[in-house]
Amino acid sequence: MKLQRLERQQILKGNMQEIWTFFADPCNLEKITPEWMHFDIRSGHGHPMFQGQILAYRIKAIAGIPMTWITEITHVKEGEYFVDEQRFGPYRFWHHLHRFSPCDGGILMEDRIHYALPMDPFSRAVHPFIRKKLEAVFDYRKGAIQLFF
Repeated sequence: MKLQRLERQQILKGNMQEIWTFFADPCNLEKITPEWMHFDIRSGHGHPMFQGQILAYRIKAIAGIPMTWITEITHVKEGEYFVDEQRFGPYRFWHHLHRFSPCDGGILMEDRIHYALPMDPFSRAVHPFIRKKLEAVFDYRKGAIQLFF
């Protein structure tokens, strides 16, 4: 299994409490996801994020093919970080760390994603396409988040 890594950083204007509250609400994920993914949260979103929370989504990530994506919030340190991990979905492995820390000019938000594609090594040929799509999602999110903060 070939493990890939994607990292992003963004400085957000605002205070930690309002930024954390926004990201702790799973419903806000739809607000920062590109429309072309047809993101639809199906379950687990009726309350703020907590360790052990299971979230189910319906997406159309590749070629408009609908698929289910189930993640678990595995770690939460309020006001500092949380981790979501895929339990079922398009990747063989998905671990996404969201970290927030005070910095000059606001709050530094960091995303660190480790992922692996299914059917490795056969999927390596399509990795550049998948990587480009994943980067497009996070490029979109950066702009969408900037509108909120």
